[in-house]
Amino acid sequence: MTQYLERAVVLRTYKLGEADRIVVLMTQSHGKVRAVAKGIRKTKSKIGARLEPMSHVEILLYKGRELDVVNQVELISSSAKLHHDLDRLTQGISMLEAVDHIASDREPAPHLYTMLVGALQSLADQASPVVVAAFYWKLLAAEGVSPQVQKCVGCEQTVELVAFDISQGGAQCRACRTGVSISQPALQLLQQVLGGQLNQALAQEASAASGELTHLATQAMEHFIERRLRSTSLFDRR
Repeated sequence: MTQYLERAVVLRTYKLGEADRIVVLMTQSHGKVRAVAKGIRKTKSKIGARLEPMSHVEILLYKGRELDVVNQVELISSSAKLHHDLDRLTQGISMLEAVDHIASDREPAPHLYTMLVGALQSLADQASPVVVAAFYWKLLAAEGVSPQVQKCVGCEQTVELVAFDISQGGAQCRACRTGVSISQPALQLLQQVLGGQLNQALAQEASAASGELTHLATQAMEHFIERRLRSTSLFDRR
């Protein structure tokens, strides 16, 4: 068996047999990897707590034909802080689910790994009502589907923007409007997220605008991946 050392974020786990688990990892260099963690569900397992969703780990793997095999695991950063706060837990799970749907098995995507590590660290450091929405929009931008938010996606004019159409790809003026209404505070938050003012957006307190932005970001992500996100039921969409 070929052995390799990787850095990874645990996306999810599920049971296999009586004592094992399959661990889905977003790795730094190998894309999304599925691996068997043998004996992890036994009470004496030393690595079980290190392979919780959202954990950032350094992991030694044996390469298999379909599933790799976990050999050793060391924590880089624990997810315990996120698991102990319901709001941060649901936000973190939402980030993991989006990456899980976007990433392809064994196709290197270092930008997804880097973005996820940064977003989870930001979530651990600072509770922000905008963090999931910002992550979704940045993720979509990285995948080449960033919306147009500074001018009308229809007529290209820098006039008052009053609506947003996901399928058309951005904000719209009154004359071109086909999408849903968007408030000016929510539009300004979106412009900050995509316009290099992310820290300013993350510093905003919870408001109708942050709820609107999260709802719109979720719809945009679901439109892109062409399926519903299971974690959306955990959000209070204001």
